[in-house]
Amino acid sequence: MKETYHPEQIEKIIQKYWKENNTFVVTENKKKEKFYCLSMLPYPSGNLHMGHVRNYTIGDVISRYQRMLGKNVLQPIGWDAFGLPAEEAAIQNQIEPEKWTKKNIQFMKKQLLSLGFSYDWSREINTSKPEYYRWEQWLFTRLYKKNLAYKKFALVNWCPKDQTVLANEQVIEKKCWRCNSIVTQKKINQWFLKITNYAEELLNHLDQLSGWPNKVKQMQKNWIGKSEIIEITVNLYNSNNKKIQVYTNRLDTLMGATYIAISPFHKLSTELKHNNSKINNFIHNSCSNIDYLNNPIEFNTRGINTEKFAIHPFTNETIPIWIANFVLNQHKETAIICTPAHNKNEWTFAIHHKLLIKPVILNMLKKEKSDFQNKPTIYPGLLYNSQKYNNLTSQQAYVEIFKELNNKKIGKKKIIFQIKDWGISRQRYWGTPIPIATTQDGIIHTIPDHELPVILPKINYNYKIENRLLPKEISIWEKISIENNEACREIDTFDTFIESSWYYARYTSPNYQEGMIDPIASKYWLPVDQYIGGIEHATMHLIYFRFYHKLLRDFGLIHCDEPVKNLLCQGMVLSDAFYYLDENNNTVWISSKLLKIKKNNRGDIIYIHNYHGKKIVHAGMMKMSKSKKNGIEPEVIIKKYGADTLRLFIMFAAPIDMSLEWKESGITGIHKFLTKLWKLTYIYINQKHEYTNLNWIQLNNSQQNLYIKINETITKVTDDIDRRKIFNTAIAAIMKLVNKLHQFPLNNAQDKNLMYYALTNIIKMLYPFTPHICFFMWEKITKKNNIDYATWPVADNSNIKKINYNIVLQINGKKRHIIQVDDENLSKQKIILIALQEPKIKKHIQNNNIEKIIYVKNKLLNLVLFN
Repeated sequence: MKETYHPEQIEKIIQKYWKENNTFVVTENKKKEKFYCLSMLPYPSGNLHMGHVRNYTIGDVISRYQRMLGKNVLQPIGWDAFGLPAEEAAIQNQIEPEKWTKKNIQFMKKQLLSLGFSYDWSREINTSKPEYYRWEQWLFTRLYKKNLAYKKFALVNWCPKDQTVLANEQVIEKKCWRCNSIVTQKKINQWFLKITNYAEELLNHLDQLSGWPNKVKQMQKNWIGKSEIIEITVNLYNSNNKKIQVYTNRLDTLMGATYIAISPFHKLSTELKHNNSKINNFIHNSCSNIDYLNNPIEFNTRGINTEKFAIHPFTNETIPIWIANFVLNQHKETAIICTPAHNKNEWTFAIHHKLLIKPVILNMLKKEKSDFQNKPTIYPGLLYNSQKYNNLTSQQAYVEIFKELNNKKIGKKKIIFQIKDWGISRQRYWGTPIPIATTQDGIIHTIPDHELPVILPKINYNYKIENRLLPKEISIWEKISIENNEACREIDTFDTFIESSWYYARYTSPNYQEGMIDPIASKYWLPVDQYIGGIEHATMHLIYFRFYHKLLRDFGLIHCDEPVKNLLCQGMVLSDAFYYLDENNNTVWISSKLLKIKKNNRGDIIYIHNYHGKKIVHAGMMKMSKSKKNGIEPEVIIKKYGADTLRLFIMFAAPIDMSLEWKESGITGIHKFLTKLWKLTYIYINQKHEYTNLNWIQLNNSQQNLYIKINETITKVTDDIDRRKIFNTAIAAIMKLVNKLHQFPLNNAQDKNLMYYALTNIIKMLYPFTPHICFFMWEKITKKNNIDYATWPVADNSNIKKINYNIVLQINGKKRHIIQVDDENLSKQKIILIALQEPKIKKHIQNNNIEKIIYVKNKLLNLVLFN
């Protein structure tokens, strides 16, 4: 072992050893407890970023720790390889997306290997491979036959730049979650999965997820959005007793209803448009020509009077029926009995069309009527203008009005959900083909099993994506024959969230050919014991993930209700970001590599030199991103400091659920620590000492104290990693122990035995964080088999209580005696009783009263007496 720590000289050698020996390849073993640890699979963008490094380091630390506990640990990895970025890159670079993706995977795999992650690479998955996606095509055909998949025209979110549909979850603050373009609305024929069929179960099973962060569960609960509304059956005026079902979630305002709003897609709207050209034109043009996300007022006020009326269920007054756009943004129910004095959208529509507004709720605090001409009163209160319900509170009125509706058999409660069916069609090439064809008679056919997978056609990737100008290769590919009839394939592809919704299950049997998932393997490995990923996936991936799992369960492919027991959401990685303003006052981000920056001793920026005459602004710590040009390349850090240093810094710099501020001064500090540990090991090895078991009786006080400190550290580190998942404090405890060892002499055999005991336990505890250096030092110090098969250290607390604590006894601040106790947990009262029995203390107290007692645990007791 060399005296100086050079990570570049050992890390590649150890990584090669792991690869050649298949160290982390696992199979089902019923004799061992399993542990399935999974990080969200990466998209092969071309480079790992520090967010990836943090996510995967957390997973690897947990996996290595669980292996040391003797468990059969599965930690797989793969690639979420379909998607828009690959297609955009292919268009820009005139290259097939498959080639671009393959090149990126090769590069990123090399980066993952350089970090020493203990993946079972034999299970590597690529979601763009036909052998993978054939099974989601297979399942989709079953979903269609079970009426869990359907196609319809719908108003959808449309990204004009990417020319594709976005799910509701993919619209962030009115913008596309990928390209940040303003999202518009478009009516299009597309495929949906009935996630709403599982809304109740998705909500109720959140209670089973005790190992998930409460924040994530609350976000999912809000997104599913369960609520109760009242369905009321009302008669249409002058229409031979024809009825219509209308809905409200404010039964207390029913006496203020002045119109009914129905959706352009309501069955009454459909009936009316056939005989009314104005209504037909409105329905045809209104929804598709107005962008709700960016013009909500215009969208919400667009409507047309049907010239039809309904009869109010209590007053028998006639109220007009309008077709209104704003109904589209409500729940699925598409006819609303409107009380505009007490609802914002209904009020806006009524003001615009000069409809009657009738206030019926009095503000309980101010005891004043609604200023309904300027704004609606949306809060509960006291009823007025409501006939026999006057002076009831909103809560009381709800009960009484519902009772009357129930007695008339025209009202009932109904549970609805905010979540909408999952739109899965994407108007892009680089994705899984939807296994559907439609014959000229309009009949939809699923592609037969023996023709699966439906593979993407090879195309010349030299075309424009605008306006769906698809190449001739696809035009030829889409023409097929179904039962001797000409048919057209579905040319849309699946939303890539489908691939990432079941990959965890395929990892249990990635090479299984008899079906989608091997039932024996999945029963052994599932559910996932620990899942790691960002909280930004709470209402996209993690909802789809849970839904798809339930589909797999209901088709008998897996045997548990939820995919994951424990979820850990890591925080973002932040670094300094800089920009200047160009001549048009636009923000131009600039890499810190191009700047001359001065920092103080604490690492704070105190001065930035101008860049080509431009004043540079420090934007502070921001999430690392390509757009902000503030990313740090992992390769650069690994080359300079080693993978272990980077791994340990990532785990030490901040609690894992909080943002991590990147500072290279922290990296250098971690590197110094590992160098210090290396030197300690080097010094011990050069002692050429043969370890013998420690004998507590032969240890002096100093040695006993160190022995206790070692075992206290083992206890704390174990608890921090296992139960608390607070890794930075575990590392800090190890660092303190290492610092203590630096002051410990090696004068005799017991000193050396103790140093061996300390170092071997420290190396074990650090192994999950820094596997390369620990692998090397373990082999050198123990001269045994490698640390990959070592067990986690178990604290020896049997002798801790045997240490004697010297407690100084004082009278009025003056030392009078010293007592020894062998239990550090003795209470203050017990210590006082022991002290008062001491003859040297008794004689000083005699008949004096004790005014005050000062106690410093296990160190000092001061009795203050009256003068």
